[in-house]
Amino acid sequence: MVGNIDYTSPTTQYTFDVNRSPLYKKDNKNYINVLGIKQLNSLENVSLLDIFLSVNNIVEPHYHQNAAELVYCISGAATVSILNPYTKEILHYPITPGQVANVPQGWWHFEVATVDNTHLLAIFDAPTPEVILGSDILKFTPANIMSNTYCLDENQWKRVISPVKPTTYIGPYKDCSRQKENTPYYFNQQAQNMEQHQQTPYFPYDQQYWGY
Repeated sequence: MVGNIDYTSPTTQYTFDVNRSPLYKKDNKNYINVLGIKQLNSLENVSLLDIFLSVNNIVEPHYHQNAAELVYCISGAATVSILNPYTKEILHYPITPGQVANVPQGWWHFEVATVDNTHLLAIFDAPTPEVILGSDILKFTPANIMSNTYCLDENQWKRVISPVKPTTYIGPYKDCSRQKENTPYYFNQQAQNMEQHQQTPYFPYDQQYWGY
């Protein structure tokens, strides 16, 4: 037990309805609910995100600076992708109901739903799941810094990231005109061949599109 929790207080909570705690909502099929110590004050070093996704929707690239994350698949199917900072490889782990993928603290990662009605539970070893989102990094890093650091044309960089909305959480955007073009259909194939690909690192997107 944690010493700063008063288990005799009438204000100490032991139950909570996570459906009443939205973190982000794209639409009725793609949204995230949150449970942390702010919602349930008797929590110790645990918190969670309740994630609902339709096919090809993506929990945007991000990392958690204060916690490791265990992603459990309740229903549907998803691919959890992790950048291993030691090997510099992107690793892809398809999960289906009853399976988990573990993301160490501070590792860059994202999740892609490979079927409709996917339901994931992300469990953290911290009382509040803090996060740094890729969209915020892209939007709030000054363009001249990106230009100088990576030898980019500053105006071109500004044009490229202009559609990016801060705190995206779930992509693609509802009004994305490039959605069909960029649909990560590779993940559907991967989910069908889970055992074959589970330990094989590869980058599924078009390398030419990403500039590699």
